[in-house]
Amino acid sequence: MPRKIIIDTDPGQDDAVAILLALASPEDLEVLGVVAVAGNVPLPLTARNARIVCELAGRPETKVFAGCDRPMSRPLVTAEHVHGKTGLDGPQLPDPTMPLQEGDGVDFIVETLRAEAPGSVTLCPLGPLTNIATAFTRAPDIVGRVAEVVLMGGAYFEVGNITPAAEFNIYVDPEAADIVFKSGVKITVMPLDVTHKALTSATVVEAFRDMGTEVGRMVAEWTDFFERFDKEKYGSEGAPLHDPCVIAYLIRPELFGGRFVNVEIETQSDLTRGMTVADWWGVTDRPKNAMFMGEVDRDGYFDLLLDRLGRF
Repeated sequence: MPRKIIIDTDPGQDDAVAILLALASPEDLEVLGVVAVAGNVPLPLTARNARIVCELAGRPETKVFAGCDRPMSRPLVTAEHVHGKTGLDGPQLPDPTMPLQEGDGVDFIVETLRAEAPGSVTLCPLGPLTNIATAFTRAPDIVGRVAEVVLMGGAYFEVGNITPAAEFNIYVDPEAADIVFKSGVKITVMPLDVTHKALTSATVVEAFRDMGTEVGRMVAEWTDFFERFDKEKYGSEGAPLHDPCVIAYLIRPELFGGRFVNVEIETQSDLTRGMTVADWWGVTDRPKNAMFMGEVDRDGYFDLLLDRLGRF
């Protein structure tokens, strides 16, 4: 039985690859819907980009909703400097023709969790946690119905990528992250500690291009665009494909390794706001609340991506 998932996302080139990976894997994952959130770029663009990706995958019947257009209690911080002004800069893409669903994305999350069997729906946030925390706050009864939250966000040993201490997704809405991490729901985290080990290479990008398909070409061009920022910043040979780690974990969890630890979110400090403070060494008696990943089988990860995206 494929696992039922809701993808919550702010596409982004790496979000786009994550959505494609999920839609390419129907034997493993049933995508109940995609909910856009403000993050990498503002909500009108993330909702547009999510539909562009579903159309690229040949899945225009996928339900795409717009969720929250700003963090719970802060002004929105975006990342055009990484993803370009559209969020999907690189190749030019036509406007989507598939509709945005009527209604609010947060309501869709709430209603879906109430309608499906308890413990049968996994939430996959690839951006700020605003929609998830808003759903949990609006409808506390759904928290116990969630199978698991598998998210891309946070950092500990790799420290921050938007401030010295904080990873972007958590930094944008630390209050939302705090609600989710304190909710008691089962959480698996794909932090920068693991995504920075999933770096693309010239060989991988060429393998996407050599597929000779529209999806292969798009992924190669998105990666070319996205890479320029990370190569310059980190001096690395490629860019981390962060968000597909979430989907890859759902398909092949054995590719990843980590520790079940306590993770707290800093919301007060100007210096470290949005930091994911992971008690990696067990030095406090705070309760363990998250599986915090630190290792990935990079070759296995890219083999999976190339295999599945090659289906399009």
